[in-house]
Amino acid sequence: MALPENLVAEFDRMVQKYPQRRAALIPAIHRCQEELGGWVSPETMEALAEYFELEPIEVWGVVSFYPMFRTSKPGAHVVSVCHNISCDLRGAEDIITKVCEVTGAQVGGTSPDGKFTVERVECQGACANAPMFDLDGVYHEDLDDAKVEKILGDLS
Repeated sequence: MALPENLVAEFDRMVQKYPQRRAALIPAIHRCQEELGGWVSPETMEALAEYFELEPIEVWGVVSFYPMFRTSKPGAHVVSVCHNISCDLRGAEDIITKVCEVTGAQVGGTSPDGKFTVERVECQGACANAPMFDLDGVYHEDLDDAKVEKILGDLS
């Protein structure tokens, strides 16, 4: 698989901003994940390795190290439940349980129907309104079971 022309053009501009070409790898991986289905496939990693003149294992090392990169296709909706101290003290575990119940997905997995991926994430910076989750890039705060059912039930 070759990288799409629009991404190659973007990467060509991006690498000019760094002292070494390979320093642009992490932003490039982010862009690939955003543009190519919400995950970084083995083919994408190989194409990135070719573009950055790296070995594929070097790209895999970066992708597999950082938790913000996915190595499998996510569901249509991604629910990222914060579990840091503020959220945890205000009921994050109950929220995670309810999210899994409503979506049919386990933490770190995708529901059988492919609609939802549920992940446990570190602090999202919404501590004053804990507990919270990020649903497809939109924060939902001050959650309780009823709010979780309403928000996610509307997508089922």
